[in-house]
This record gives sequence, structure tokens and C-alpha cells, in this order.
Amino acid sequence: MKKNQIDIITMGCSKNLVDSELLMKQFEANGYDCVHDSEAPEGEIAVINTCGFIETAKEESINTILEFVNRKENGQLRQLYVMGCLSQRYKEELEKEIPEVDKFYGKFNFKQLISDLGKAEIPSCDGRRHLTTPPHYAYIKIAEGCDRHCAYCAIPLITGKHRSRKMDDILQEVAELAANGVKEFQIIEQELTYYGIDLDGKHHITELISRMADIPGVEWIRLHYAYPNQFPLDLLDVIREKPQVCKYLDVALQHVSDNMLSRMRRHVTKQETMDFIRALREKVPGLHIRTTLMVGFPGETEEDFNELMEFVRWARFERMGAFAYSHEEGTYSEQHYEDDVPEDLKQERLDKLMALQQEIAAEIEAEKIGQTLKVIIDRKEGDYYIGRSEFCSPDVDPEVLIKVDIKPLVIGNFYDVNITSADEFDLYGDVVNE
Repeated sequence: MKKNQIDIITMGCSKNLVDSELLMKQFEANGYDCVHDSEAPEGEIAVINTCGFIETAKEESINTILEFVNRKENGQLRQLYVMGCLSQRYKEELEKEIPEVDKFYGKFNFKQLISDLGKAEIPSCDGRRHLTTPPHYAYIKIAEGCDRHCAYCAIPLITGKHRSRKMDDILQEVAELAANGVKEFQIIEQELTYYGIDLDGKHHITELISRMADIPGVEWIRLHYAYPNQFPLDLLDVIREKPQVCKYLDVALQHVSDNMLSRMRRHVTKQETMDFIRALREKVPGLHIRTTLMVGFPGETEEDFNELMEFVRWARFERMGAFAYSHEEGTYSEQHYEDDVPEDLKQERLDKLMALQQEIAAEIEAEKIGQTLKVIIDRKEGDYYIGRSEFCSPDVDPEVLIKVDIKPLVIGNFYDVNITSADEFDLYGDVVNE
């Protein structure tokens, strides 16, 4: 057990990661050593930042808490604290079920932990973070919460209403990070196209991204978690015209049949969805679309699923994930629908959908053979440097593998890479002689 060391464990999404990074900066300013996601935690204090989005994530968070409870009982840990989405939603239940945890915090009061440890928030660190990502990229959270209230989603129950950060604060954060060597920025929130509406009733995402792109040192900006309904189409002009904005858009569609979209309370139709995809393709040539789809939602018929399969064939998404529906406590669908699609049928549909997408993605990646792509190098593993093009977000998308050669590459630098081959998941290439 290392005195004065705090182990931070982050579960779930990159939005949670930003919260952990904010807390780590304050801890370090108060004299603690912080270690993030260690495979062999040794600190005398542990903080677990939990996820509560879907059942599997909740189970993983609880199992992690119990692992650290065991360490505490064995004398390997002095204090254990829990924060994040799971404890935001189930604080009272967790306090009763796992009393070995010293204190539970929610998603918004976690900085209280600093004073509970007998320390004080350091004003100069307010809004600043200890980056846990490689030093050349960072996640930028521009808002918290969601006003959409889709039938299946627990996020509004956890995070509450959408709250945008002030634009000047965001731009200042990006400028400071860029001045310190960060080149690539992943823009995240539950629903980024809603940014600014809660401030003055108007969309401001286009202005924000346009101004961000003009900050010195910013080379790549990538947009995550848009929503198809009421999408501000002028944002596409910025994606097309600003070279710093990657031709990449993460927009969760969930389904396409009108029956499912209505039952999911998505407030969009099949025709509107297809018109939206056409607009994306027409206004931003070369755009890579990442989406998430759901199978097995209550009432999904074979016809609904076949429509979804046909839609995926038509849309040819460059990136796609999918998951099987499960009831989430307190959501509209949990309260109003029977979970009537058998689990084995959900899995069968999920397998079929992902098999189709795997074929499409492999074809799209193979089309890149012979092209020269701008690639940022993330790390070195064995005989390869591992990088990404503008079409690839960290951790979730295909990577570019470059054979280690006589000339070493610099982690965090950009290189022009000629793509020589492709497989189902990755591209392979050689650096173009400069």
C-alpha cells in the first residue's frame, strides 16, 4: 500500500474520463500521487468512477467496487470512494448494500471528496485536467445532460436536463491544451447538436466548432454523439470547409422502421432519416459516419428487423456498433412495454446485423488501398507503429499499422501513409518519403 497514492478507476464513457481527469488535477495540486486504471493498484485510497447506462455496465461497476472492498478488507486499501453515474442514480441502495465504501458521490458533487479528505479545491486548477490519454489528443466535454427522453434511455434520469458549458470556457480550454501540445480534440456530450439551445434557444455548435478550428495548434477536431432530428445542417459546411474538422460524424440512429422509431420516441421518421443520410453524403464528400443501432426493442417484428438490415445495406456506414435491447429501470419503455423479444432472437438478430456490417466495413476499408492518408501515431506495439487517420476515433475505430523500419517515427506526429493492404479491422501502410 503506497502512502499518499490515489488509484482512480474510470468505468464507462469518455465523459466519465473527463470527470476523473478534473479530479486528478485537484488531487495532485493537493500533494497526492494519482494513478489511473492501474492493472495492479497499490494506493492507500481508491476512487471508482462508475457507469450506470445499461445493465452490463452496472454489473461491471458493481463487480469492480466489490473487488476493491475485498482489497480493503484484506488491508491492502485504507479508504474507498465511489462516484459517477451508478452512484448518482442508486446512492441510497448502494450505501445499504455496500457499507464498506467510505462514501458515495454522484455525477456532479464529486469534488466534495477533496474537502472530505481534509484538503481544499485549488482555484488555479479549476477546469484543468490531468490528461490520461496520450499527450497528443484529448476529450472535450461541451455539455452535460439530455432533453431528448428516448423511451429506452436512462441518461436523462442520471444526468438531468441538458446544460451547455460557456463557449468562451470551452475555447479557452482548447487553446490551453493546444499550447501544451494537444493536436487532436474529440468533442463529446450526450447530444452535441443541442449545444447552446439551453443558453438562448439557438444552436451554437456550428459557431463553436468553427471558432475552435481557428485556434493555433488545433489540427484535428472530431464530433461525437449527434442526433438526427433537428440537426443543424450548417455544421456540415464547417466539416466540409475547415481542414481541421475531421470528415467524421458520430450520430446514433438506433433504428429505421417507423414502427420502431415511434415506439422508441425518437421523433424522427424513416424518410427523414434517409433524407438526413443523403444530405450528409452530398454536403460532405468522403464523410465517415459512425452510428449505433439497436435490435430487440419491445414490439420489434421480423419486418422491422428486415427493414433495418436493408437500411444498413443502403446506407453503407463506415463505422457501426449495435446492441440488444434490455429494460432499464425507470425508462419509458420499462414502464410501458413488455420486453417481448426473446433473448435468443435478440442475439440472432444482433449477429446477423453485425455480420452484414463487417462485410460492408471490410469493403470500404479495402477501397483505401493505394490512397495516401494523413495519420497520427498513437503508440508502438511490437513490430508496428499504430496510428489513425481522420476517419478513426481512438479505441473504437480501425487503426493504421506501419511496420517498424530503419527510420523511427515520433509518437504524436502526423505522417503521410500509403495504404498497402487492409483486413476486417485495420489498415496497413508505409510512410511516404518526405
